[in-house]
Amino acid sequence: MPLIAVLPGDGIGPEVTTQARRVLEALGLDLTFEEAPVGGAAYLQCGMPLPPETIALAKRADAVLFGAIGDPRFEALERRLRPEAALLGIRRELGLFANIRPAKLFPGLEDASPLKTEVVAGLDLVIVRELTGDVYFGEKGRRTTMEGLRQGYDWMGYDEAEVERIVRIGFETARSRRRKLCSVDKANVLETSQLWRDVVNELSTEYPDVRLTHMYVDNAAMQLVRRPADFDVIVTGNLFGDILSDQASMCAGSIGMLPSASLSGGSGANGMYEPIHGSAPDIAGQGKANPCAAILSAAMLLRYSLNDEASAKRIEDAVASALQSGVRTPDLGGTDTTEAMGDAVLRAL
Repeated sequence: MPLIAVLPGDGIGPEVTTQARRVLEALGLDLTFEEAPVGGAAYLQCGMPLPPETIALAKRADAVLFGAIGDPRFEALERRLRPEAALLGIRRELGLFANIRPAKLFPGLEDASPLKTEVVAGLDLVIVRELTGDVYFGEKGRRTTMEGLRQGYDWMGYDEAEVERIVRIGFETARSRRRKLCSVDKANVLETSQLWRDVVNELSTEYPDVRLTHMYVDNAAMQLVRRPADFDVIVTGNLFGDILSDQASMCAGSIGMLPSASLSGGSGANGMYEPIHGSAPDIAGQGKANPCAAILSAAMLLRYSLNDEASAKRIEDAVASALQSGVRTPDLGGTDTTEAMGDAVLRAL
């Protein structure tokens, strides 16, 4: 019986995770769920954002359903004790180096996108983001310059093995879709990006059926606004992927619509599934959060970790039907509650 670790986290995390779990339970699958604290909630309970018990559960589980973390009450804490440290920590502990972020415009949400309908029509892309390298995991700190000025630094770096393993997932993802891969870097300025581009080109010989293009990150940001439907799969590093996937979410109508899967490879073992939005403490507890990203993350959990494509498709179709029925949370221009959206998805199942 597959075990799902549920880590609701902070802010709206528990609200949206509750709806995702309701949908999973409604499918009638033979699943068990076990919950543990993470982020600010864990700090309040245990004095640390990622307790050993939470790590142990995540490693023991077949998959992790994650909510969101972040709480302004803890911003004055040293970095290792802040809620966000838990997210980096669990990625490291589970070896989750690949983040899969689909961005799709669901029918009926054209008006929710800030882009013109004729520009955003047909948007259906995937961003494959490296998760355990780059400036987020490099050496960082503060020092004093020779002139006596305070200076902060964050070291950016990738070795060729780190690049190859994430780019290979990018190629494989493109091969399963429309066979177009765009590698995003900043090779005209950064030596790290030049190595990235070199490895991408070397690996491309193994995928002659995939059309490879390269794009600088600033141009990629512009083209996501100018012609987003032209993209199929984007593969990029941690920092660039973080920024571009949030931008892509607004092309699709709302950051509340985008799910993600964090994987340790192609198998989906010990994968972690979460909406890409944050904890949104300003609306926490008000029933305003859009649970669709969390629900769609549950669909990705079924697809990647449990190899249940049929059930994953049922959830995705149910979300589409709920949206077509006119149910809208405030981020989509409506007034329906988090629970009402969850109810609509359940009815569509």
